[in-house]
Amino acid sequence: MTGCTRRQTLTALLLGLAFAMPAQAEEAYDPWPGLVQDIFSNRPMNDGSAVIGIEMPYRAEDAAIVPVTLRSKLSPGDARRIRSITLVIDRNPAPMAAKFELGPDANVTEISTRVRVNNYTDVHAVAELSDGQLYVSKTYVKASGGCSAPAGKNVEEARNRLGQMRYRQFAREEAPSSRVREAQVMIGHPNNSGLQMDQVTQLYIPAFFINRLKLTQDDSLVLSMEGGISVSEDPNLRFTYVSNGAKRFRAEAKDTDGHVFRNEWNVEKPGT
Repeated sequence: MTGCTRRQTLTALLLGLAFAMPAQAEEAYDPWPGLVQDIFSNRPMNDGSAVIGIEMPYRAEDAAIVPVTLRSKLSPGDARRIRSITLVIDRNPAPMAAKFELGPDANVTEISTRVRVNNYTDVHAVAELSDGQLYVSKTYVKASGGCSAPAGKNVEEARNRLGQMRYRQFAREEAPSSRVREAQVMIGHPNNSGLQMDQVTQLYIPAFFINRLKLTQDDSLVLSMEGGISVSEDPNLRFTYVSNGAKRFRAEAKDTDGHVFRNEWNVEKPGT
């Protein structure tokens, strides 16, 4: 091998290492300890495998609308209840995707929604129980670019749908006398992340999203959500709860521009 060939080979090896090392360093970096400090003030985290389940596809079909289901795993005889669930997408630009507060008497055991995932990442679900302790479970999702993906609807269509709400109920297998219900609330809203680009102007679209949602049966809280940029366009929540006999189901949402959207439905006739 000539001296020139040796130098070329060495240069190629050094360039290969230079490109590989940042990728390896990025892959090895674990943001979770810092998120525990920033979001949870470094409170102790207990194993949540018997408390809270989190289900997401291992490889997302569409990074802008990744389904996620949070499910209580507490046994029926457990005297504790889940007060809140915080969903953290570790490598997203704003990692705290949503925080759900659960009504004390609603017995919410399952919540499903759709989120944006920006990078291959761990996703954590942190449940705070009535004993004051935090319990964490996690999963891993392969997806990228969800926070910057273009909106699915054009500006005019999104404006026409702004704040429109729908409420649905789903049949369950329990006996007719059961008070357990499964429902879904959907809100028309672009939920712009602030990382999407206008395809005409080539400028970034300002962040504009639902940041508060409160669901009640009459005036009794079922659940509330504090949302961020990671919640997908046209937010929707599907959830189970125990009816208290109320005839009306109510929703109130607020967005980052100060709009307030309200609606209510007859529980026995959800479409009215």
